[in-house]
Amino acid sequence: MRKKVIAGNWKMNMLPNEAIKFIEDFAPRVQNTSNEIILCVPYTNLFYSLLTSQNTNIKIGAQNMHWEEKGAYTGEISGQMLKSIGVEYVIIGHSERRAYFAENDETVNKKIKSALQNGLKPIVCVGESLEQREAGNQEEIVKNQVKLALEGITNNSLEQVIIAYEPIWAIGTGKTATSNDANEMIKTIRKEVASLYNEETAQKLIILYGGSVKSENSKELFSTSDIDGALVGGASLKPDEFAKICLSV
Repeated sequence: MRKKVIAGNWKMNMLPNEAIKFIEDFAPRVQNTSNEIILCVPYTNLFYSLLTSQNTNIKIGAQNMHWEEKGAYTGEISGQMLKSIGVEYVIIGHSERRAYFAENDETVNKKIKSALQNGLKPIVCVGESLEQREAGNQEEIVKNQVKLALEGITNNSLEQVIIAYEPIWAIGTGKTATSNDANEMIKTIRKEVASLYNEETAQKLIILYGGSVKSENSKELFSTSDIDGALVGGASLKPDEFAKICLSV
């Protein structure tokens, strides 16, 4: 039985004092759940969030990282730096990173390898655009993203990886893939992982859905056969709403 994982992606929101207040308000609401709860916060909030979340069941993640350990990469943060302060998870390859900051399958693969080498657990995002879905290419696109992202990743290392299926057309638009559509695509991802590794490995892999997840639709999404949780954007900025999502499994 795969565990349920609900990760919040705050994107470029929340100042440190707001992050502290959020966690103080949010933590008691979810203290009794056995689901894995992750908050992926801006770099400036990481240290404060780690301190405030001590003695809670909330894990802290970053939203990006560089694949090199150190060097002349102004403005970048390495996996080693994240690990040194106690960060456990990191989002890699989010569609906004791909769209606005020239992320591609090659850099995603490099970052996954670096994250794993530094003991971080990568949350790897894949997903198709509206144009690709309307052309009927969504399965081919997503399977290729998965294949290239996991190139050179060993079977044992894959146990530390989470994949998040995020249809680009559903992120921040209010549109959500139907629970059936999302589940079928996640089944496709699992089949691709089985072909790259084996069926046992594929069945162990945690795959999340992301794209306008709210408390109104989370229970239906989580009741499907293959969706193991969610990567939540805007709704993760509200303690009460995010708690409802975390408890709807």
